[in-house]
Amino acid sequence: MEEIDPRRLRDALGRFATGVTVITTVDEAGNRYGMTANSFNSVSLDPPLILWSMAKSSRSLDAFQNCEHFAVHILGDHQEELATRFASKAEDRFAGFATYPGAGGVPLFDDCAAHLECRTENAIEGGDHIIFIGRVLNFEFCDRDPLLFHAGRYARLGA
Repeated sequence: MEEIDPRRLRDALGRFATGVTVITTVDEAGNRYGMTANSFNSVSLDPPLILWSMAKSSRSLDAFQNCEHFAVHILGDHQEELATRFASKAEDRFAGFATYPGAGGVPLFDDCAAHLECRTENAIEGGDHIIFIGRVLNFEFCDRDPLLFHAGRYARLGA
């Protein structure tokens, strides 16, 4: 069997269009953490479970591994700026974005296509990532088109 070229694999996986999410949490000291992720999926309706994954090299890994709650924001097609900021290495990713507290004090953003407030159920190793499974405690959604990610760039429905 041939060795897999990681860059070519990434390009192949990039052909799968995904939604774009921003995941947020807060630590016991009130420090807020957030990151853009497209590795989000539903797991179960009964009980209500979702999953997402984070690179082990992420500087926010400890915060997410030690949090009890997190929120998944499914971004609307008008929120590319939010996605870009939370994908950056900016020191204060929250600067300029209004939030309000959700379950466990996690920061929530207004005007997303949807958000899910979750309690961490489990975190499992998956290669170079940690897979977080969360139980949905509360959610909201509205009638907005989603922001998509395809072939290494943001996309929109019908575009």
